[in-house]
Amino acid sequence: MNERIGIVGAGLIGRAWAIVFARAGCSVAIHDSAPETLAACRTLLRDNVSDLAQHDLISETPDTVLRRITPAATLAEALKGAALVQENVRETLEAKQAIFAEMDRLTGHETILASSTSWIPASSFSAALAGRGRIMVGHPVNPPYLVPLVELAPAPWTTPDAVERARDLYARAGQTPVLLKKEITGFLLNRIQGAVLNEALNLYAGGYASIEDLDKVMKDGLGMRWSFMGPFETIDLNAPGGVIDYAARYGKAYRDVACEQAGNDWDPELLARIHAERRAALPVAQMGERSRWRDNRLMALVAHKRKRVS
Repeated sequence: MNERIGIVGAGLIGRAWAIVFARAGCSVAIHDSAPETLAACRTLLRDNVSDLAQHDLISETPDTVLRRITPAATLAEALKGAALVQENVRETLEAKQAIFAEMDRLTGHETILASSTSWIPASSFSAALAGRGRIMVGHPVNPPYLVPLVELAPAPWTTPDAVERARDLYARAGQTPVLLKKEITGFLLNRIQGAVLNEALNLYAGGYASIEDLDKVMKDGLGMRWSFMGPFETIDLNAPGGVIDYAARYGKAYRDVACEQAGNDWDPELLARIHAERRAALPVAQMGERSRWRDNRLMALVAHKRKRVS
Protein backbone atom coordinates (compact mmCIF):
# COMPACT_ATOMS: atom_id res chain seq x y z
CA MET A 1 0.00 0.00 0.00
CA ASN A 2 1.21 3.50 -0.70
CA GLU A 3 -1.74 5.59 0.46
CA ARG A 4 -1.35 8.44 2.92
CA ILE A 5 -3.34 7.98 6.14
CA GLY A 6 -4.19 10.60 8.75
CA ILE A 7 -4.55 9.62 12.41
CA VAL A 8 -6.27 12.09 14.73
CA GLY A 9 -5.55 11.34 18.39
CA ALA A 10 -2.26 9.78 19.55
CA GLY A 11 -3.60 7.79 22.47
CA LEU A 12 -3.81 4.01 22.73
CA ILE A 13 -6.15 3.46 19.77
CA GLY A 14 -4.61 6.14 17.57
CA ARG A 15 -1.13 4.68 18.01
CA ALA A 16 -2.45 1.20 17.24
CA TRP A 17 -4.07 2.42 14.01
CA ALA A 18 -0.80 4.10 13.04
CA ILE A 19 0.92 0.72 13.36
CA VAL A 20 -1.79 -1.02 11.29
CA PHE A 21 -1.30 1.30 8.32
CA ALA A 22 2.47 1.79 8.61
CA ARG A 23 2.97 -1.96 8.79
CA ALA A 24 0.99 -2.24 5.53
CA GLY A 25 3.28 0.26 3.79
CA CYS A 26 1.25 3.46 4.14
CA SER A 27 2.64 6.88 4.96
CA VAL A 28 1.01 7.85 8.26
CA ALA A 29 0.68 11.32 9.80
CA ILE A 30 -0.44 11.32 13.44
CA HIS A 31 -1.71 14.38 15.34
CA ASP A 32 -2.91 15.07 18.85
CA SER A 33 -4.19 18.32 20.31
CA ALA A 34 -2.08 17.63 23.42
CA PRO A 35 1.61 18.15 22.48
CA GLU A 36 2.82 15.99 25.37
CA THR A 37 0.73 13.04 24.15
CA LEU A 38 2.12 13.41 20.64
CA ALA A 39 5.68 13.64 21.98
CA ALA A 40 5.27 10.50 24.12
CA CYS A 41 3.80 8.35 21.38
CA ARG A 42 7.11 7.73 19.60
CA THR A 43 8.56 5.68 22.47
CA LEU A 44 5.31 3.77 22.92
CA LEU A 45 5.13 3.02 19.20
CA ARG A 46 8.66 1.64 19.25
CA ASP A 47 7.80 -0.68 22.15
CA ASN A 48 4.75 -2.04 20.31
CA VAL A 49 6.47 -2.48 16.96
CA SER A 50 9.49 -4.13 18.61
CA ASP A 51 7.15 -6.63 20.28
CA LEU A 52 5.65 -7.43 16.87
CA ALA A 53 9.12 -8.07 15.48
CA GLN A 54 9.90 -10.50 18.31
CA HIS A 55 6.86 -12.55 17.29
CA ASP A 56 7.74 -12.39 13.57
CA LEU A 57 4.54 -10.42 12.89
CA ILE A 58 6.21 -7.82 10.69
CA SER A 59 8.27 -8.57 7.60
CA GLU A 60 10.44 -5.45 7.97
CA THR A 61 12.59 -4.01 10.73
CA PRO A 62 10.91 -1.90 13.41
CA ASP A 63 12.83 1.15 12.18
CA THR A 64 11.47 0.69 8.66
CA VAL A 65 7.88 0.59 9.93
CA LEU A 66 8.38 3.49 12.33
CA ARG A 67 9.88 5.72 9.63
CA ARG A 68 6.49 5.70 7.92
CA ILE A 69 4.85 7.37 10.95
CA THR A 70 5.32 11.12 11.17
CA PRO A 71 4.07 13.34 14.02
CA ALA A 72 2.01 16.25 12.69
CA ALA A 73 2.00 19.48 14.66
CA THR A 74 -1.35 20.61 13.26
CA LEU A 75 -4.58 18.94 12.26
CA ALA A 76 -4.32 20.35 8.74
CA GLU A 77 -0.86 18.81 8.35
CA ALA A 78 -2.12 15.39 9.46
CA LEU A 79 -5.04 15.48 7.03
CA LYS A 80 -3.23 16.80 3.96
CA GLY A 81 -3.48 14.37 1.05
CA ALA A 82 -4.99 11.57 3.16
CA ALA A 83 -7.00 8.81 1.49
CA LEU A 84 -8.50 7.98 4.89
CA VAL A 85 -8.53 9.77 8.23
CA GLN A 86 -9.07 7.70 11.37
CA GLU A 87 -10.39 9.78 14.27
CA ASN A 88 -9.71 8.74 17.89
CA VAL A 89 -10.70 11.68 20.13
CA ARG A 90 -12.81 11.69 23.31
CA GLU A 91 -15.90 9.48 23.31
CA THR A 92 -18.48 12.27 23.57
CA LEU A 93 -20.95 13.46 20.95
CA GLU A 94 -19.77 17.04 21.35
CA ALA A 95 -16.13 16.08 20.71
CA LYS A 96 -17.10 14.05 17.63
CA GLN A 97 -19.23 16.83 16.21
CA ALA A 98 -16.48 19.40 16.65
CA ILE A 99 -13.65 17.34 15.17
CA PHE A 100 -15.66 16.07 12.20
CA ALA A 101 -16.81 19.58 11.35
CA GLU A 102 -13.17 20.66 11.32
CA MET A 103 -12.01 17.62 9.34
CA ASP A 104 -14.81 18.08 6.81
CA ARG A 105 -13.68 21.68 6.31
CA LEU A 106 -10.01 20.75 5.89
CA THR A 107 -10.31 17.82 3.46
CA GLY A 108 -11.56 17.26 -0.05
CA HIS A 109 -14.50 15.10 -1.04
CA GLU A 110 -12.25 12.15 -1.91
CA THR A 111 -10.96 11.71 1.68
CA ILE A 112 -12.81 9.13 3.77
CA LEU A 113 -13.45 10.27 7.35
CA ALA A 114 -13.86 7.39 9.82
CA SER A 115 -14.44 7.41 13.58
CA SER A 116 -13.13 4.81 16.02
CA THR A 117 -16.12 5.48 18.31
CA SER A 118 -17.41 2.46 20.21
CA TRP A 119 -20.99 3.60 20.59
CA ILE A 120 -21.95 6.78 18.73
CA PRO A 121 -23.70 6.40 15.34
CA ALA A 122 -22.16 8.38 12.47
CA SER A 123 -25.48 10.05 11.71
CA SER A 124 -25.35 11.90 15.04
CA PHE A 125 -22.15 13.78 14.19
CA SER A 126 -22.33 14.04 10.39
CA ALA A 127 -25.90 15.11 9.59
CA ALA A 128 -25.17 18.83 9.15
CA LEU A 129 -21.89 18.48 7.25
CA ALA A 130 -21.42 19.15 3.55
CA GLY A 131 -19.24 16.06 3.14
CA ARG A 132 -21.45 13.72 5.12
CA GLY A 133 -21.49 11.19 2.29
CA ARG A 134 -17.88 10.16 3.05
CA ILE A 135 -18.25 9.92 6.85
CA MET A 136 -18.73 6.64 8.70
CA VAL A 137 -17.70 4.68 11.78
CA GLY A 138 -14.70 2.35 11.50
CA HIS A 139 -14.87 0.78 14.96
CA PRO A 140 -11.79 -1.32 15.88
CA VAL A 141 -11.10 -3.84 18.61
CA ASN A 142 -8.32 -2.90 21.02
CA PRO A 143 -5.57 -3.11 19.89
CA PRO A 144 -6.38 -3.12 16.15
CA TYR A 145 -2.85 -4.08 15.08
CA LEU A 146 -3.42 -7.41 16.85
CA VAL A 147 -7.21 -7.90 16.62
CA PRO A 148 -8.13 -7.30 12.97
CA LEU A 149 -11.90 -6.80 13.15
CA VAL A 150 -13.17 -3.36 12.10
CA GLU A 151 -16.89 -2.58 12.01
CA LEU A 152 -17.95 -0.33 9.14
CA ALA A 153 -21.08 1.49 10.26
CA PRO A 154 -22.18 4.06 7.67
CA ALA A 155 -24.82 6.70 8.24
CA PRO A 156 -27.95 6.48 6.05
CA TRP A 157 -26.39 9.06 3.71
CA THR A 158 -22.86 7.59 3.51
CA THR A 159 -22.31 6.71 -0.14
CA PRO A 160 -21.79 3.10 -1.22
CA ASP A 161 -18.61 4.23 -3.00
CA ALA A 162 -17.13 5.62 0.23
CA VAL A 163 -18.01 2.43 2.10
CA GLU A 164 -16.46 0.23 -0.58
CA ARG A 165 -13.28 2.33 -0.70
CA ALA A 166 -13.00 2.15 3.10
CA ARG A 167 -13.58 -1.60 3.09
CA ASP A 168 -10.84 -2.00 0.49
CA LEU A 169 -8.36 0.15 2.43
CA TYR A 170 -8.92 -1.68 5.70
CA ALA A 171 -8.73 -5.09 4.03
CA ARG A 172 -5.49 -4.27 2.21
CA ALA A 173 -4.07 -3.05 5.53
CA GLY A 174 -4.66 -6.53 6.96
CA GLN A 175 -7.89 -5.85 8.85
CA THR A 176 -11.15 -7.82 8.71
CA PRO A 177 -13.95 -5.38 7.85
CA VAL A 178 -17.58 -6.25 8.55
CA LEU A 179 -20.48 -4.10 7.36
CA LEU A 180 -23.49 -3.00 9.38
CA LYS A 181 -26.46 -2.84 7.02
CA LYS A 182 -28.11 -0.18 9.20
CA GLU A 183 -27.17 1.88 12.24
CA ILE A 184 -27.58 0.62 15.78
CA THR A 185 -26.04 1.94 18.99
CA GLY A 186 -22.97 -0.08 20.00
CA PHE A 187 -22.70 -1.67 16.54
CA LEU A 188 -22.22 -5.47 16.49
CA LEU A 189 -19.29 -6.30 18.74
CA ASN A 190 -20.28 -4.22 21.74
CA ARG A 191 -23.86 -5.46 21.64
CA ILE A 192 -22.68 -9.08 21.67
CA GLN A 193 -20.04 -8.31 24.30
CA GLY A 194 -22.69 -6.46 26.30
CA ALA A 195 -24.94 -9.51 26.36
CA VAL A 196 -22.08 -11.62 27.75
CA LEU A 197 -21.15 -8.98 30.33
CA ASN A 198 -24.78 -8.59 31.38
CA GLU A 199 -25.15 -12.29 32.15
CA ALA A 200 -21.70 -12.49 33.79
CA LEU A 201 -22.65 -9.62 36.10
CA ASN A 202 -25.96 -11.31 36.95
CA LEU A 203 -24.28 -14.65 37.69
CA TYR A 204 -21.77 -12.94 39.96
CA ALA A 205 -24.47 -10.86 41.67
CA GLY A 206 -26.50 -14.01 42.25
CA GLY A 207 -23.57 -15.70 43.99
CA TYR A 208 -23.17 -18.46 41.40
CA ALA A 209 -19.42 -18.07 40.86
CA SER A 210 -16.37 -15.91 41.54
CA ILE A 211 -14.99 -13.36 39.09
CA GLU A 212 -12.00 -15.64 38.56
CA ASP A 213 -14.14 -18.63 37.62
CA LEU A 214 -16.43 -16.59 35.38
CA ASP A 215 -13.34 -15.39 33.51
CA LYS A 216 -12.24 -19.02 33.15
CA VAL A 217 -15.59 -19.89 31.54
CA MET A 218 -14.61 -17.58 28.69
CA LYS A 219 -10.83 -17.97 28.42
CA ASP A 220 -10.74 -21.76 28.93
CA GLY A 221 -14.20 -22.51 27.55
CA LEU A 222 -16.12 -20.48 25.00
CA GLY A 223 -13.14 -18.34 24.06
CA MET A 224 -11.14 -21.37 22.95
CA ARG A 225 -13.58 -22.06 20.13
CA TRP A 226 -14.58 -18.47 19.50
CA SER A 227 -10.97 -17.50 18.82
CA PHE A 228 -11.19 -19.19 15.42
CA MET A 229 -14.90 -19.62 14.66
CA GLY A 230 -18.04 -17.73 15.59
CA PRO A 231 -21.17 -18.79 17.47
CA PHE A 232 -23.13 -19.84 14.37
CA GLU A 233 -20.37 -22.09 13.05
CA THR A 234 -19.89 -23.42 16.58
CA ILE A 235 -23.48 -24.62 16.94
CA ASP A 236 -23.50 -25.87 13.34
CA LEU A 237 -20.64 -28.23 14.24
CA ASN A 238 -22.05 -29.19 17.65
CA ALA A 239 -24.88 -31.36 16.33
CA PRO A 240 -24.65 -34.06 13.64
CA GLY A 241 -27.31 -32.42 11.49
CA GLY A 242 -26.10 -28.82 11.86
CA VAL A 243 -27.99 -25.73 13.02
CA ILE A 244 -31.53 -27.16 12.72
CA ASP A 245 -30.51 -30.29 14.60
CA TYR A 246 -28.83 -28.20 17.32
CA ALA A 247 -31.94 -26.05 17.69
CA ALA A 248 -34.15 -29.12 18.00
CA ARG A 249 -31.93 -30.48 20.76
CA TYR A 250 -31.22 -27.32 22.77
CA GLY A 251 -33.42 -24.51 21.49
CA LYS A 252 -36.08 -24.88 24.21
CA ALA A 253 -33.45 -24.81 26.96
CA TYR A 254 -31.94 -21.62 25.53
CA ARG A 255 -35.38 -20.02 25.25
CA ASP A 256 -36.15 -20.91 28.87
CA VAL A 257 -32.82 -19.46 30.04
CA ALA A 258 -33.41 -16.29 28.00
CA CYS A 259 -36.73 -15.80 29.80
CA GLU A 260 -34.89 -15.95 33.13
CA GLN A 261 -32.22 -13.46 32.12
CA ALA A 262 -32.67 -9.86 33.24
CA GLY A 263 -30.87 -6.64 32.53
CA ASN A 264 -28.16 -5.46 34.90
CA ASP A 265 -27.96 -1.83 36.01
CA TRP A 266 -24.20 -1.97 36.80
CA ASP A 267 -24.84 -1.20 40.46
CA PRO A 268 -21.94 0.70 42.11
CA GLU A 269 -21.87 -1.67 45.09
CA LEU A 270 -21.64 -4.70 42.79
CA LEU A 271 -18.89 -3.06 40.74
CA ALA A 272 -16.98 -2.21 43.92
CA ARG A 273 -16.98 -5.90 44.88
CA ILE A 274 -15.75 -6.89 41.42
CA HIS A 275 -13.10 -4.17 41.54
CA ALA A 276 -11.89 -5.43 44.92
CA GLU A 277 -11.52 -8.99 43.58
CA ARG A 278 -9.64 -7.75 40.54
CA ARG A 279 -7.31 -5.51 42.58
CA ALA A 280 -6.56 -8.43 44.91
CA ALA A 281 -5.52 -10.39 41.82
CA LEU A 282 -3.84 -7.49 40.03
CA PRO A 283 -2.76 -4.30 41.82
CA VAL A 284 -3.13 -1.07 39.83
CA ALA A 285 0.64 -0.66 39.71
CA GLN A 286 0.92 -3.89 37.72
CA MET A 287 -1.80 -3.16 35.14
CA GLY A 288 0.57 -1.69 32.55
CA GLU A 289 2.81 -4.75 32.74
CA ARG A 290 -0.21 -7.06 32.49
CA SER A 291 -1.53 -5.15 29.46
CA ARG A 292 1.74 -5.70 27.66
CA TRP A 293 1.56 -9.39 28.65
CA ARG A 294 -1.95 -9.50 27.13
CA ASP A 295 -0.69 -7.97 23.90
CA ASN A 296 2.16 -10.47 23.68
CA ARG A 297 -0.26 -13.37 24.21
CA LEU A 298 -2.42 -11.94 21.43
CA MET A 299 0.67 -11.77 19.22
CA ALA A 300 1.34 -15.45 19.85
CA LEU A 301 -2.28 -16.23 18.96
CA VAL A 302 -2.08 -14.15 15.79
CA ALA A 303 1.11 -15.96 14.80
CA HIS A 304 -0.64 -19.31 15.39
CA LYS A 305 -3.73 -18.31 13.40
CA ARG A 306 -1.58 -17.23 10.46
CA LYS A 307 -0.37 -20.81 10.17
CA ARG A 308 -3.84 -22.32 9.85
CA VAL A 309 -5.73 -23.01 6.65
CA SER A 310 -9.18 -21.35 6.71
